[in-house]
Amino acid sequence: MKEIKAYSVHMGKAKCAVDLGDGSERGEYVNQDYILHKLGRPHRSISLMYCYYPLDEQFPGRISEVMKDANVSFQWDYPYDDYFTYKGGLNGNTDGEPFTCMRDVRRHGQDVTLTLTIDPNVSDDHLIAIAKDLRPFGRLLLRINHEATGNWFSFTKRTTYQGVADFYCRFNKVLKEYAPNVSTILCIGGIEDLKATEIIMEKEFSQAVKETDIWSVDKYMALHWGWPFDVALKDQEQKNYGRSKVADTYALTKMSYRRFREINGGVSKPMVMSEFNADGDVTGPYEQAEMVKGFCDLLKADPEEWFSGFTFYQFRDRGRLGLEIEDPNYSDCGIEQPVMKTYKEIIHDDYFKPSMTRGEELSFPVKLRWGGAEDAEGIEVPLHFEKNPHFCELTFEDDSNIMIEINGKWFYKSPKAKVIDLMSAFFEKPLDGPADLTLRLFAPPASGENDLTEADGLMNAYQTVGKLPAIRIEYGPVM
Repeated sequence: MKEIKAYSVHMGKAKCAVDLGDGSERGEYVNQDYILHKLGRPHRSISLMYCYYPLDEQFPGRISEVMKDANVSFQWDYPYDDYFTYKGGLNGNTDGEPFTCMRDVRRHGQDVTLTLTIDPNVSDDHLIAIAKDLRPFGRLLLRINHEATGNWFSFTKRTTYQGVADFYCRFNKVLKEYAPNVSTILCIGGIEDLKATEIIMEKEFSQAVKETDIWSVDKYMALHWGWPFDVALKDQEQKNYGRSKVADTYALTKMSYRRFREINGGVSKPMVMSEFNADGDVTGPYEQAEMVKGFCDLLKADPEEWFSGFTFYQFRDRGRLGLEIEDPNYSDCGIEQPVMKTYKEIIHDDYFKPSMTRGEELSFPVKLRWGGAEDAEGIEVPLHFEKNPHFCELTFEDDSNIMIEINGKWFYKSPKAKVIDLMSAFFEKPLDGPADLTLRLFAPPASGENDLTEADGLMNAYQTVGKLPAIRIEYGPVM
């Protein structure tokens, strides 16, 4: 093999970022290694859903387990929301969830979107404690009391809607002081009628629209909200499900963005959809995939760049809102749905992939910077392949934590791993002749946390790479 040269490379924003929900009231957390193998690339962010109601006597127990014998006929009829409980905060610690999951997400080269429903009656001491919990986790996205104009979550029943909005602004202010690495996501109803000119509860939430970092709406093009207490059947007298047109969902989302911008004095902020899908309970598995693709096709065809990203809800689900359905016989197993193939095609489209910009030639050792999935400095190595390989692998001599990409497929090297077999990058996309490919390496923090003793440790993590791994490429069997 001829002399190998290495260059710096910057990973930046996609035209439209893709995030993924992993765990909620409807399914358990799935580890990032499994998801990476299934989908072939990391996401911009992984969305985790938790609740914090420390003033309740049942807390920190998960409410559906603490009250498993309660007479409940709707998912949100418990005293507080049926999410896994946030184990940090005042009088808590960061040894358990969601922090174990957050570390897993970040060491695999992804940012964290933490959805947290919170009792709006907690004191600032609780909010300051949460902010301090989140400081080591880099450029974290925090969605506070989402779907705030709805009436199902417990926090809406503990104060007025103006109280919910005021609490959002109060927590946002605390975060700016104690955890400036955290960006806040305001998730409210937005415009929900094609003839409407104002967002839902505009008077109450206008100040929150102005103060938040990111705007968001949740849009299910089809949803069975009665799950799991009834079955969606045709011609039911009481329909606990609904369905919208793809084009209408797209239009309402864009109208919401424009109204948010008007409320904010004409100044734009990032607009995302924090939960997005079509429920297979309503559409069946085939039309679910068609609707998801249809929305993404509209995004790509729109000449106006107004939308920053969406979160597909979710990876594995006990109902039909997942890329996989949880196997009822064995919860650690997933049953792949047709939307998995569609979604995989979407996220491997250049429109939804992060940008890559080559810089100057490198000499080793090099100090790599990990700001986040939309701002990282890595290594880029041009490689020539004579034809499709029989062997392609990397051998490392150190305990580095590395995300690797070649031929459009990503791999993870943990600190304990030494040899990474890259051949699966050629199984779905074999080379049909000579080809020039690029090997890329990035270094997210091995612990999943930033080193806050660094001068800019709130926003960046660093890792020194002494030399390139040994690269083995062979074009035939050993014998």
